[in-house]
Amino acid sequence: MDEGYFPRGRSVLRRVHGERLVGLHYGQRALCIGALKPLNYVGTAEHTRQKLTPFRRLAHTGKMFETIFFGTREEADRVLAMVHRMHERVNGALPEDAGPHYPRGTRYDAFDPQLMLWTVAVAADSAEHFYDLFVRRLEPAERESFWQDYIRFAELFGMPRDVAPPTYPDFRAWWDEQLSGEDLHLTPEAKVVGAFTAFEIPMPTHLQPAKRVHDLIMLGSLPARVRVLYGLSWSPRQEMAHRAVVRAMRAARPVTPKPLARGYCTRYFDLVASTERRRIERGRPTPQVAA
Repeated sequence: MDEGYFPRGRSVLRRVHGERLVGLHYGQRALCIGALKPLNYVGTAEHTRQKLTPFRRLAHTGKMFETIFFGTREEADRVLAMVHRMHERVNGALPEDAGPHYPRGTRYDAFDPQLMLWTVAVAADSAEHFYDLFVRRLEPAERESFWQDYIRFAELFGMPRDVAPPTYPDFRAWWDEQLSGEDLHLTPEAKVVGAFTAFEIPMPTHLQPAKRVHDLIMLGSLPARVRVLYGLSWSPRQEMAHRAVVRAMRAARPVTPKPLARGYCTRYFDLVASTERRRIERGRPTPQVAA
């Protein structure tokens, strides 16, 4: 039986991403933080075909990742082959300076191992953060297994295993070093796009009250330095509200029917993409529309 690359009951990655509250939040946080590395951001932005519909792209990526997390190997391999073909086009040079560490002309390539590691790391850190926040704190052995699963996930996209921090404590030390690094820089476009991705996700009118809660959770999830680089404020009042919301959501989870609490987020991703499409049709395009 084809149980996929992350078998049910054995993979901590599968368990973490199977929580719908993780699936609905980790991608936006990952993109917001990921934009702080100019080569990753510009490399992606310069080669996307969906700059007019960024949330459609986000939804599409979320669904592809869930196929790899939860699908059979055959299903995952089809997605991986498609992503590989897309990545073959992602190489070039920065068209302008992107901070003091990345002058104009600096080369980027989607298969650069360090760029691949950063892309995977922001997703891993974000998924772990929301599982700890909404479900429970993982035990040390579970965190190690989770990180080993994520190394395997990265390998599926072509990242060499030896570029990854070999253990979970090594990953945490590397991550802290990255977040304190002097090379973090937001290009003007990345600052707009990163913040908009995190806080302006398209939702139908009847879900706007939920969106306000979502935005508070997202803001509180960002590391302090990330908020500083984006120019986002965080007050004691916001901290208190964040803690209250998290307590309520965590308390509600055990009594939430399993089909609502766990599983694929496909219909929610599709809802976001369709809402964005309707807004564009009504003359309200997403701001990051530079073609």
